[in-house]
Amino acid sequence: MYFIFSKVLLFLLFPLNWIIIFLLIALFSKRQKLKRKCFITGVVLLIIFSNPLLLYLFAKNWDVNSAPLNKNKVYSSVIVLGGFSGEDKNGNGVFNENADRFIQGVKLKEEGRVSHILISSGNGNLGQSKFKEAVWTQSVLKEFNLPDSAVLIEPDSRNTFENATFSKQILQKAHLQPPYILVTSAYHMRRSLYIFKKEGMDVVPYSSGRITSNVKFSFLDYMMPDAGVLAGWCTYLKELIGLTVAHLK
Repeated sequence: MYFIFSKVLLFLLFPLNWIIIFLLIALFSKRQKLKRKCFITGVVLLIIFSNPLLLYLFAKNWDVNSAPLNKNKVYSSVIVLGGFSGEDKNGNGVFNENADRFIQGVKLKEEGRVSHILISSGNGNLGQSKFKEAVWTQSVLKEFNLPDSAVLIEPDSRNTFENATFSKQILQKAHLQPPYILVTSAYHMRRSLYIFKKEGMDVVPYSSGRITSNVKFSFLDYMMPDAGVLAGWCTYLKELIGLTVAHLK
């Protein structure tokens, strides 16, 4: 029930949905005063949530940087959180915009920084699907010639709470000792760290896919509305709500 409720709540709180609602009311309402107020509200929200600078400033303060790794230590495992792939219309796995999670996890293994790699992800969709991200990723890792003995999968989690709980069980069963390296996107790391530590796991953050990297922007870049920024706000609002729920739980 919590899983379904969280999905519905996120849908209701996404800025684009409210912008559409206000503009539709402005379009179809017969009350001129209400029409004007809803139109102005919708336009103001659109301007705010399509501004790259505002999202950049929020992300800069929200994202978690990677912690320095001990250069003289080989960590027992890197935990790579899913969400970096999905299934196409034929049910085949494909990488998405979060693929840097997978890349950084494999990179740590190839560089000899860890002895094992754990992929933690089942299927977080509300609809029925047999696709299991961790299972599909295991087949991809075989193509990278990683030995089966170095790969662990956790294919049942649907959210970050279950990522932490199930990963802990698998790592303890495999007798792999902490600390572990935790890999996920920079925007997701704050919530993930909190949940994993509440689960009693000693993890070191290793963030991927930062949108606030050292890219040079002009003043015009920050002022011009960008439709992609709306999607960015959806991502960060999801994290903000998720962290709030984690604290309440």
